[in-house]
Amino acid sequence: MGSNSHMAVREMLGEDVEIVTCAVSSDVLAKLVEGAVDGAVLPIENSLHGSVAEHYDLLLEQPVRMVGESLLRIRHNLIAMPGVRLEEVRRVISHPVALSQCRRFLSQHPEWEVMPFYDTAGSVKHLMSEGLRDVAGVAPVLAAKEYGAAVLVAGIEDHAENYTRFLLVKREADAGKGDAIERAGANKMSVAFAIEHRPGTLVAALERLAGAGVDLTKIESRPVPGSPWEYVFYVDVKFEQVEMADAALIALRGHCRMVKELGRYRAA
Repeated sequence: MGSNSHMAVREMLGEDVEIVTCAVSSDVLAKLVEGAVDGAVLPIENSLHGSVAEHYDLLLEQPVRMVGESLLRIRHNLIAMPGVRLEEVRRVISHPVALSQCRRFLSQHPEWEVMPFYDTAGSVKHLMSEGLRDVAGVAPVLAAKEYGAAVLVAGIEDHAENYTRFLLVKREADAGKGDAIERAGANKMSVAFAIEHRPGTLVAALERLAGAGVDLTKIESRPVPGSPWEYVFYVDVKFEQVEMADAALIALRGHCRMVKELGRYRAA
């Protein structure tokens, strides 16, 4: 609780939603697939750090669909126990990505030992539960509120233009139930496809997307386990009409050995 994912859930679904936290991403989708939760919110890419590769793999493997997205402005804060002064801090802990995005600020304090932790909000939970007065965490303001900590320094990130894109995901069996609401106004689609390992096949696939009239906004590749140097390609495309999205899928299926529509939703 208190993480950026927690903030994204509140932004997308409001504050009345019951949140179930998980230690690892695979558990998030496992709970969704088994029906323990109704939906899942996952980060898929950060404007500075790039894509979350593991989540692409999970979205392809599991019977789930994307039904929404949001963009969250990321702000990192130095957080400690109430009453702790900056000069008392000897160690700073947080998720490695958060630490890497605060290098400029951390470099101004060479006396600090900087150590990776499993989670941003978890770093605050840890220092509060253990009563560590010489440790500070790097986390969202929400983490300080959740665990009764105090913000020592706000906005310590290197770049103000730091955003994370989050996805709202549902089970495939349930995703269609909200068609009238969730897909009304959908103008973006995510697709995974695999092609034969021959010269020109990727170019041909992209030409087919262009021919369908969709706008390619992102392409990502992930290795195929057990097949060295072969890849699954993930693309995001925007479209003005539903027929364009349908035509893009038809065009890809006539050329690729595997195509999976991962979801359609309204672009954030």
